[in-house]
Amino acid sequence: MVSAAVLHLCVLAWVASVLAADDYHLVIAPQSPVVQIGSNFTATCMIINTTEVTADDLYWKCSEIIPKEHYIKINTSALNVTVTIRSEKSEWLLCKCKTVSQYVALNEGKFIHGILLRKGYRPEKPKNLSCIAVHESEKISSNIRCQWEAVGNQTEAVPTNYTLFVRQTGSDKVYTASILGPVNSTTVDMNFFPHHMELEIWVVAQNELGKEESEHLIKLANCFVKTKPPSVTVISEAVFPTSLVMNWTSSIDKRYLETIYEIRYCPLGSQMWIYVPLEDTSRYIQSFRLQNLTPDTVYVTQVRCKYNNKNCGYWSDWSRNVTERTPEDLPTSKPDVWIITSAEGINKRQIEFICKDPEVSNGRIRRFNITIEKQKYRIRNGTWEIIPVNRSLTDGSSSKKQFTPLKTIRLDDEESVTVYVTAINSVGASPQAKLIIYRKAREPPAVEKMEVQFLDGQLLISWKSPNRTVSEYVVEWVGDGERNWQRENGKANCSTIKGDLKRFVHYRISVYPIYGKVVGKPVHEQAYAEQGVPSQAPTVNLSGDPGCYTAKLEWDEIPLIKRRGFITNYTIYYRSGTETHGIIVPPNTTSYTLTSLSRNTKYDIWIKASTIRGSVNGSNHSFTTLKYAPGEIEGIVVGVSLGFLFVVLMTMLLCFCKKDVIKDNFWPQIPNPGDSTIGNWSPDYPLKAEAPRENCLSGISVLNVDVCDAKCVFEEDKASLPLKKDKYLSEEHSSGIGGSSCMSSPRQSVSDSDEGGDMADTTASTIQYSSVVASSGYKGQNPSSLPQQSIFSRSESTQPLLDCEENHDTMVQEGSRQCFLRQPCFNHNAGNENATDSNDFNPLEMEQQEVLDFCPLEEDTEHTAPTDCQSDDWIPATVSSYMPQLGGYRPQ
Repeated sequence: MVSAAVLHLCVLAWVASVLAADDYHLVIAPQSPVVQIGSNFTATCMIINTTEVTADDLYWKCSEIIPKEHYIKINTSALNVTVTIRSEKSEWLLCKCKTVSQYVALNEGKFIHGILLRKGYRPEKPKNLSCIAVHESEKISSNIRCQWEAVGNQTEAVPTNYTLFVRQTGSDKVYTASILGPVNSTTVDMNFFPHHMELEIWVVAQNELGKEESEHLIKLANCFVKTKPPSVTVISEAVFPTSLVMNWTSSIDKRYLETIYEIRYCPLGSQMWIYVPLEDTSRYIQSFRLQNLTPDTVYVTQVRCKYNNKNCGYWSDWSRNVTERTPEDLPTSKPDVWIITSAEGINKRQIEFICKDPEVSNGRIRRFNITIEKQKYRIRNGTWEIIPVNRSLTDGSSSKKQFTPLKTIRLDDEESVTVYVTAINSVGASPQAKLIIYRKAREPPAVEKMEVQFLDGQLLISWKSPNRTVSEYVVEWVGDGERNWQRENGKANCSTIKGDLKRFVHYRISVYPIYGKVVGKPVHEQAYAEQGVPSQAPTVNLSGDPGCYTAKLEWDEIPLIKRRGFITNYTIYYRSGTETHGIIVPPNTTSYTLTSLSRNTKYDIWIKASTIRGSVNGSNHSFTTLKYAPGEIEGIVVGVSLGFLFVVLMTMLLCFCKKDVIKDNFWPQIPNPGDSTIGNWSPDYPLKAEAPRENCLSGISVLNVDVCDAKCVFEEDKASLPLKKDKYLSEEHSSGIGGSSCMSSPRQSVSDSDEGGDMADTTASTIQYSSVVASSGYKGQNPSSLPQQSIFSRSESTQPLLDCEENHDTMVQEGSRQCFLRQPCFNHNAGNENATDSNDFNPLEMEQQEVLDFCPLEEDTEHTAPTDCQSDDWIPATVSSYMPQLGGYRPQ
């Protein structure tokens, strides 16, 4: 212990002497330490070349100031510190001095010193050392490559070096190879490979913190050899259909290295290798016979070798694949015969016999021998037939068994048939298969409660067995144009389909019970191995023309290949404008009638098909509802026609019943002035009857509406009429008798005054007609210089007045119109120059006149041009007492 302290002080003195030349006042020892992570490290700080400070003025700092509890004061000029190394990162350890004087403050750089702590781990012992010598060309390589497991950690500041040592036993020569970690393998070149000699191999791990050595490998040099694989050939012998002979050649001469072998094989396409036990090949051999193989099967074989020592050596790589087919043998199992049944007319069936190769065919089936025997015939020779099979060599080894169509027959429902089938290969015939089809009425019962479930990616079929002994069941599935079947034990009540089922493909699953060799009735179910979204939806079309409020839709079912699952429902959408309606219908529906539509409206329709996995929409179709329903226009036309016909018939019936009324209204009886008498209006005027004349009468005026048509013209009189309306009505146009005139009311007085008696009071039982005829001038105008004539006419009649005669005076009083003559006047007293004006009318003078003037009336304007019948002394205007008779007679 004393010697260690002395040594430490000596080291410090040496360090101080070295640094004294640099004029430093603080120095740390050791200078460049390598410290082990997890250990305690001690450093000493010394004061040199100054008496300004003492050890009490020093302190230590690493990443932070180190507490004084870790300090140890050696003397007044030396101070120790002990720290625990924890992190892997290198860092500085500093010794500093407090500022105790101005000198220390001015020379701060001389009162600080530090060392870099390089941290690392001590190397550990390498493990699992192994070495190998590779077979190159014809000899073993002289390079020995070794690898090991580096134990422990390393840091970048303190790396570990590895050195590989190889020494031949009995020799002092050592072959080495060094490498700087973290690599854990290296190669030693020995210049030659020492066969049959012992080698000692080890590896040393070393760094600045220490050194460790691995375990030594001491083995024969051949134990480190890995040879090339042998070259293999395989031979098939026809007399041994269940064996193959393998031959190989070693890759290295037996003088250098004696090897043992390992063999493996498998059928072509299989991933499960079969290994030959090592006990059978644990010696130096160059051939081997594989036995218990399957005839007519292609096998893949491989061989590898190693140094003939169970405790050491490396197996070579496996040789390349060598394939060979075993010879054919007699089929040892029966062919799998099955049927496809379909209806053929009434009470007839079509049966197609199909067949799979025997499960153990032991060769390629070249033909089938089939014998069909009906119950009423017991002669097989008559129905024996050979069915050749054209199949390639690779088909026989395929794991997917194909079926061969054998023969198709037609049976009545009352016929039974038995079929016998054998399979023939190049060696011989298989055992005979038998199948019986009973007449339809005697078919054995079917299974009960069949169900199909999708479970764990497979289809699971379950059923309830019938109440009879079943020898076996046949499970058949048909889909996507393919057909397959498998057989289950008669005691089973469920089965999992072993074939490769496709996704989104519709399958029809059938279960047939087999009673002995008799086929029972089948039970069918539909199934999908996996369902998806339909690849298309139906296209909807109209069935016929749409109506006003309805439209019948129809569509075709989606093809099975497009459904990709069970259709759960269809949804019919129809849209007009922005309003869309949807109707869900069952999946077995192919038509639907839309109701409650609007007339004369365009609709867009489409169908959505849905499965449990999703939906897809079909294409759109448009139609427009009718504006009128079929027959509606015809009904309207027929209704209108019937109504019109009814109106016509009712009108005709009314006309027939009211013909007298209609005649009186449309063809009224015109009063004949010739039948009237002049009198009663003046007792002084004697009644005088004269014979009627043509057109003009003497003494009376003959009134004829058809001859003189009056018209009220007031356009030129409108200005003059209102001025003396009452005067003209009373003085010029009033008859003074109470009769009706063209310009007076039937209730005017006999006198010229505004008031007078009623017409009925003055005329008693007769109707008196009167008119004042002015010889010249117009009403409301001054008379001309020519002599004026005034003619007064009257008549007595027992006939009632006309409507026009009764109401005309009212119209004149309103100033709406006046009546003038525009037809030629037949003047019976043209030469009378003594005619007086209407204002000077005297009934006594009118009574003395023997000649009366009569003129036809016509409605016209105020001025009328003379006609051909007028003479030079034509009277300009004559006012008639009659108006056109519009509505017949008016009751008095």
